[in-house]
Amino acid sequence: MTLAEFQDLIRRTYHDRDARRGIDKTALWFVEEVGELAEAIRKGDRRAVEEEAADVLAWLATLASLSGVDLETAAKAKYAKGCPRCSAIPCRCP
Repeated sequence: MTLAEFQDLIRRTYHDRDARRGIDKTALWFVEEVGELAEAIRKGDRRAVEEEAADVLAWLATLASLSGVDLETAAKAKYAKGCPRCSAIPCRCP
């Protein structure tokens, strides 16, 4: 599944509910999921890290959709050439 396909899947699945909640409250849910991911990483729980990473990606896709941002296009525009500052892969910034 591409990033665009994932964003579309999340939009089709949750958009009406997310739009009713609004972007501000959705952003709070996103931050909560990031916190859960951080906790799973801290505990070294690989299964939980996978689940929470997927949740973070889903909430990011929701925020992007509510904001009118295509994640795949945005990611390509910023990172297709590597590091946005030095354009190297791997990054050679000091």
